[in-house]
Amino acid sequence: MLLAGRASPGVTSTRARPTIRVKSSNYSENLINSATELTPVRGEPPGTGVAPTTITVPPNKTVIVADDTAFVRDRFATALLSAGHVAVTVESAPELLERVRDDFPRIDLIVLDLRLPRADGVDLVRAIRKIDQGQLPILVFSGTIATSEEVRQLAGLGVAGYVNEYSAVQHILPALAPHLFPDNFNRRGSPRVLLGIAVAYRFGNTIATALTLNISKGGLAIRTMSPLQSGSKVRVRFRLPGSKKDTEGECRIAWTDRRVGMGLQFEKVDSADQSAIDEFIDQHFFSNRKA
Repeated sequence: MLLAGRASPGVTSTRARPTIRVKSSNYSENLINSATELTPVRGEPPGTGVAPTTITVPPNKTVIVADDTAFVRDRFATALLSAGHVAVTVESAPELLERVRDDFPRIDLIVLDLRLPRADGVDLVRAIRKIDQGQLPILVFSGTIATSEEVRQLAGLGVAGYVNEYSAVQHILPALAPHLFPDNFNRRGSPRVLLGIAVAYRFGNTIATALTLNISKGGLAIRTMSPLQSGSKVRVRFRLPGSKKDTEGECRIAWTDRRVGMGLQFEKVDSADQSAIDEFIDQHFFSNRKA
């Protein structure tokens, strides 16, 4: 069981913050250069580009990562630990079910491989549901799905979604965050496509720059350790891959989370730019849907 003040086998936790290194490009450098030409709003700490605000940091979450491949377990654990969460790693179906039985009240999310040793595909999720009565959110590693019939059965068991077990480390937490902090996220009707491009956003007399985490027809999420207050109005500028022109729009901050970033909901976008965004989402959603 998970006991306060003691380290349990397969359980790791830390308060370390991630170090993010972004590979520069001419376009992102231009955005950064343009931002440095502006003066922060009076009363802001110089160079921060962050309006004074108080943001509550969400509590730590406990996530079970069930996979018999050490490479997958370690990468997901690393991503979770870097944000201060608890990662519980297991390698087999019996070990997973034992953890669920013993630690059910403290588990916030299960991410699992349907092909764990001594597991029988969808029956593993059925066994979990007998224990948790359908209460725990479950994500399944997309590469372990064998047939479309399994997808149908998993939907009937209330599986929350799928995640690519080989996602880049920087994409893991954004993929898990909506299931860890569902109340903090705007549930957009449009699908999200993972996308890391430079974006500039203006609030007041200040311009800040960041990288996007994902984009939908209704908005985008960006990676920042200094998110603005929910409800704030910002103007954004970014360039979709393959486009020769910038897309600009007026947005509202829909959600914030210091461990992930913030979500921007489009409120006013030129019709031609919105069409370009819609087309991009339609073209790329299928290939990204399980990431």
